[in-house]
Amino acid sequence: MATKFKDWPGMAKGLLPAIKNLHVGQADVMKAFREMGAAAHGEGALDAKTKELLAVAISVAIRCDPCVTYHVEGARKKGATREEIAETLGLAVYMGAGPSAMYAAQALEAYDQHCESAEG
Repeated sequence: MATKFKDWPGMAKGLLPAIKNLHVGQADVMKAFREMGAAAHGEGALDAKTKELLAVAISVAIRCDPCVTYHVEGARKKGATREEIAETLGLAVYMGAGPSAMYAAQALEAYDQHCESAEG
């Protein structure tokens, strides 16, 4: 059962209007950002799930709540299991020590909430 320290799916939905406003206000910058994301997620030596798991670890290490929720959900949609998320978080904790441990706990909560949300 998912814990409720934060509402991760709600956070993702709640940010959409603000992100859309940013796209309107900075169309060229955000277009370039989307293109960079597409290039980073494109075909290469790493598969899509591995790239999302890397993004989860980085999100925890830099302590970015919106990044955590988006990339945890992205990894889940690419087939990442809870165990794979947890192992990824272990590496993030190792690299980022105590602050990353606090965010790793939240990222696992985000995964559980997104799974519950997807189940309906």
